Amino acid sequence: MTVHVVGNVCVDTAFRLERLPCPGETLNAIATTEGLGGKGANQAVAAARAGASVTFWGAVGKDAAADRMLALLSAELSDVKLSRFDLPSDHSVILVDGKGENLIVTAAACAFAFHPSAEGVLARTWKSGDCLLMQGNLCVEETASCLLQARAAGLFTILNPSPLPPSTLDLSAVSLLIANRLEAEALAGTSDPAAAAERLSAMGAGQVVITLGGEGALVHDGERCFAVDASRVDVIDTSGAGDCFAGVLSGALAGTLAGTLAGQHRGAMPLERAVRLATAAAGLSVGRLGTLAAIPTGAEISALALSQTSDTA
Repeated sequence: MTVHVVGNVCVDTAFRLERLPCPGETLNAIATTEGLGGKGANQAVAAARAGASVTFWGAVGKDAAADRMLALLSAELSDVKLSRFDLPSDHSVILVDGKGENLIVTAAACAFAFHPSAEGVLARTWKSGDCLLMQGNLCVEETASCLLQARAAGLFTILNPSPLPPSTLDLSAVSLLIANRLEAEALAGTSDPAAAAERLSAMGAGQVVITLGGEGALVHDGERCFAVDASRVDVIDTSGAGDCFAGVLSGALAGTLAGTLAGQHRGAMPLERAVRLATAAAGLSVGRLGTLAAIPTGAEISALALSQTSDTA
């Protein structure tokens, strides 16, 4: 199985501050970093580090930043397919306070201009049994088109609707929905995670995972709801945790987690176990600075999986 990640890639510039600024206020940063980012790229790298064969589909400008992003992605992923536009490559600015909370603003001209489903190359590349992972950075019509085409072609479709689109989402072509508490509330119209999971399943999503930060996650597997707890961790930066979770979960479900079962059968990981692994990986990521830079390595993810295997043996 190949995991096809269709999404955005950008340059991330992060500023670390004691606290987030008030409207109209100027603050000096404690530190600043710059690197590869974008929800699509982050999730693609996380899925690859979880052992999946990943093809990333994204859009960049025709500038030096695009060349750097291509080189970094190619070092991590099985295949990188970037469309180039006469636009500046996308760029995010991230503000992180002393408690790890963040504010993120993205210039996403390339992502909005990206229409891979219309080009037809996706349908010629993926095959039945593959997986499609998408986020909310492309225009909502393109996201819907990719999901519908993938579902019709026999792919397992995963949607992490972040950032939330301005219009209603059709979940009928979504095999697995991954949303945080606020996204689930906005989509389902209820602040109760269990009720939200039930409603989202009734709206068409085959399975639903609602992430709850330090409280873990709530899972609706199509038949029942159950909770997955998270270990207590010291939080430094939460800005990449959701991407880490979605990518590792997708990679684990793809069934190619390298070295995880130490020579045992490496079939597809059951949803509950995959959610536990993704929760543990996200817990590691929030103890580090950055988005993509905070994602655990393949060796770390394999160690987490082995630890969980030992715990349940």
